[in-house]
Amino acid sequence: MVNMAAAMKCVGRVLIHHQKHSLSKKVYQIPLYPCSVYVQVSSRHFAAATKPAKKTKKSMKDKASDEKKDEIEKIKSYSFMEGEPEDDVYLKHLYPRQIYEVEKAIQLLKKFQTLDFTNPKQGVYLDLTLDMSLGKKKKVEPFASVLSFPYPFISEINKVAVLTENASEIKIAEENGAAFAGGTNLIQKILDDEIQSDFYVAVPEIMPELNPLKKKLKKRFPKLTRNSIGRDIPKMLELFKTGHEIKVDEERENFLETKIATLDMQSDQIAANLQAVISEVCKHRPLNLGPFVVRAFLRTSTSEGLLLKIKPLLPKEVETEESNKEDAERERGQRHRQREKQAPCTGSPTWDSILGLQDHALGQRQVPNRCATQGSQI
Repeated sequence: MVNMAAAMKCVGRVLIHHQKHSLSKKVYQIPLYPCSVYVQVSSRHFAAATKPAKKTKKSMKDKASDEKKDEIEKIKSYSFMEGEPEDDVYLKHLYPRQIYEVEKAIQLLKKFQTLDFTNPKQGVYLDLTLDMSLGKKKKVEPFASVLSFPYPFISEINKVAVLTENASEIKIAEENGAAFAGGTNLIQKILDDEIQSDFYVAVPEIMPELNPLKKKLKKRFPKLTRNSIGRDIPKMLELFKTGHEIKVDEERENFLETKIATLDMQSDQIAANLQAVISEVCKHRPLNLGPFVVRAFLRTSTSEGLLLKIKPLLPKEVETEESNKEDAERERGQRHRQREKQAPCTGSPTWDSILGLQDHALGQRQVPNRCATQGSQI
């Protein structure tokens, strides 16, 4: 009985000790007999969980790229259907993008307006993508110009300021509808925003006096390339009072967007205005460098853009007499060089030797003869 009571006390001590040190890593085992020695036994109540393999971002990206590649390859595997889609609703990737003639595109835009019940007088816009390269790491700078539409669609008249010191020219400008006319007395008023105009034109004689206005007017500053410098004041006023400004987007640098008509105009009038814009744009790059307009879309304020056949709209390079003369001279030079290369080395004077004699007569260094075999010079 005594041994049994001692065993029960030991069990009680163990339970109390376990409650106090349940969070400890090591547990002390209580002996069953008072005379026994305490032995420290290490015990671990939990095991570290194995860390799952991390899914790296790279693997996820690779997986997404693989899925995209599969989709792209799947789309590429589709063969285009023959002909045009018979229904208004169709899968785009099964048909090549349609390219329209100008007349057909205008008809479709008018049809879209009727079906969508949109404003019949909404604007018609032309979006052009341009090839600004000039060769040899040069490019066309973003430009702005003014043109007169064959069929104007805006009734508002632009304000035009004429800058000249000549009193008779000032009178002519006022008679032809100039909003402001004057000389250097207008410079400070323009800088102070007392005078604000849509366009500024000037005569050549006053241009040196207008340098303070360059930063203020920026692209509205008179320039020859914009036809805003000249002596024919009535003609300049006629252009800029009713003219329409087109300019390249400075951020995108190769994109031009402009309004060319309203949808209620006749189809031939819209087409004529479109042709006028393209002809004006193509003046800003030499024709011999290839087509300036790469792509053209025609759209309205509420419709999608329709891709146009641009080649028939581009101006063709016209051969002039001067260009023909230059080509003929270039061919003659090539023939002379070929004859020099093919001529035998007989000691007869060549073009280089003749030039050497001329240089010697002028007191300059001699040019060695290419055909000399014994190291002699002319």
